[in-house]
Parts: sequence; C-alpha cells; structure tokens
Amino acid sequence: MKNTARLLASASMALSVSASAILATIGFSDASLAADHTLTISSWTPPTHGINAQMWPGLTKMIEDATDGRVTTELKLGLAPPPAQMDLVMDGAADMTIIFHGYQPGRFVGTKLIELPGYEGNAEAASVAYWRVHEAHLAAMDEHKGVKLVALTTHGPGQIHTNADVKSLADLDGLKTRLGGGVSGDVGAELGLVGIRVPAPKVYETLASGAADAVAMPYEGRKGFKLTEVAKNVYEMPGGFYRGSFAILMSQEKFDSLPADIQSALDEKVFGEAASRMFGAVWDEIDQTGRDVTASAEGNSVTIASDDDVAAYAEIAKKITDKILAEIKEKGVDAQAAYDMVKSEMAQ
Repeated sequence: MKNTARLLASASMALSVSASAILATIGFSDASLAADHTLTISSWTPPTHGINAQMWPGLTKMIEDATDGRVTTELKLGLAPPPAQMDLVMDGAADMTIIFHGYQPGRFVGTKLIELPGYEGNAEAASVAYWRVHEAHLAAMDEHKGVKLVALTTHGPGQIHTNADVKSLADLDGLKTRLGGGVSGDVGAELGLVGIRVPAPKVYETLASGAADAVAMPYEGRKGFKLTEVAKNVYEMPGGFYRGSFAILMSQEKFDSLPADIQSALDEKVFGEAASRMFGAVWDEIDQTGRDVTASAEGNSVTIASDDDVAAYAEIAKKITDKILAEIKEKGVDAQAAYDMVKSEMAQ
C-alpha cells in the first residue's frame, strides 16, 4: 500500500499548487516564505471547485494565523482517486485530505447520522452539530483510526438533478442515477432509482455520455461539476433528500512531529468545531452560487416537490432514519440520543 501511495504521489499528472498563492489571489498575504513547516494537502475535486478555491484557502489562513505563520500548506491535485484519500494520508504520501465517507461502503457507519433526511438547517449549522455529536457519541466508534480528525462537515441538502423532465416523485422511478454512497444509496433504493456508483469528478462525463439520467447532489454541483450543462432539471425536495458526510484528516505522524506549542495552537484555535464551522459555511455559500447559476443558465429549470410528494417522502425518510439508527445502535452507540442531539443543536 505504501509503495502504491508513493507512486501515486509522484505521478506526473499530479498538479501542485501553493495554497498561499491561492490566498494571495483573494486578498491574503503570502506567508509561505516565513513558514517553518509546510503541510501537503491532497484534494480530488476540480481545481475551481469550492473545496479547492475556498475551503482549503480558508483552512490555510486559520492555520497560518494560529501559528503566527510558522505553518502553511501546499495543495496537490490528482494524487489518488477519492476512495483512496484516507489511505494516502495514512501511508504518508500526503499530510492532509478531505474524504467523502460514502465512497467507502462498510468502512463508516456512524457518519451516516448526519446524512439522514429531515434535518432543518443549513450546512454550517449541521457541520457544527456534527462535530459536537461526534465528540459526545460517535468518537467512541473510532472510525477514523490511524489518522487525526481535523474537522467534520456536511454539504447542503442533496437534490435530484436530471436530464429528463421530472415533475413528481413517481417520475424518478427507474431513472439511472449516480448516487454517492452512504444514505443517498438508501434514498435511491426507496425511490426506485437505478443506482450508478462513480465518484463526483466523473459525474459530468457519466451524464454527458448517457450512462446516467440523473445525479444526486447538492446545489453546489450545478457550478462545481457543471451540471447546468448535462442535467438541466432539478427536482427539489424542501430540506433535501439527504446530506453528505465529509471528514478532513491529517497524518497523525505528521501532527506528532510538529513542536508542542504548534500542536496546541492547532488543537485549540483551528481543529474541531472552528474548522467544521468554516467548511460548513463555505458549503452554504457555494450552494447559493449553484442556485444563482441555475437561475441564469439557459434551458435550466427547478421543480419544487408538491405538498403531496413532501408528505410521501416524509414517510420514506422515517423508514430510512429507523434503518440507519438501528445500524448505529448495533455499533454500541445510543443512536436515538445522538440523533436527538443533532436536531437540538441545529435548532439552536
């Protein structure tokens, strides 16, 4: 595994970009020259996606501010496919990354808690609630064993984007739909979707080629993955069909190698709830961008689910929630208490 990761890390296709250079383009000063330590970030989304254009620069600024410029980052794209990112960090081929839990079926269970349909609130509120509930309930599952957990976040409400004219829940039945994994897979099964599993960077070509009729994604994908070109219709369920769970990870070995005062500064000022909140706030911002892009894109349309369909989906959501909470309970977690805490924290 280590040799494979190192080969991937040195592949000529990998694109290396200084995160400090990105920061400079949006008004931040370049602190890289004064830094004593540089953290290599591996990322798998397109260069202009909000994860690369806003989230990593945001985290970099937090790190540089907390350490008085002694630590900065370097962003590298294309080191490995999305499902391999955690192993990449564990093998030491990168120091940090972001993972989507649904890309590794069976490896993560507790992370499905935040993906359930029916929560009321934006991605920032959900991400903060996610971190707090993890600390209180989910950390005992130790699902990120072998790495340091930097933050937890969730994208905004997931919707169904189609190249067919979908006006109701019934119209979704039988559509070949790219599903990201996790709870979105359960949603797809209940709606009668024919699931296709490809990582997000492959969505555009999958839809453009006709291999899929639809994709389950939040609104940010309208711009981030150019869905306005290949899935011109959105069937929107108020509150979303599901959410998506992400973790920002760091090599434990790399963290342990940093001076003690830097470790303390990162733990106290950056990692945990602070970083989770920042990532969630960016999801909300790029979701709004996706909505705006859709409104101005030629031939694009949005259909809001009818009251009858909302009521019908509420019954489906209850069935999915019961199933996932049972899975989490089997792992020794008080799933109901964790679920109630998410709702309570988001309500605040």
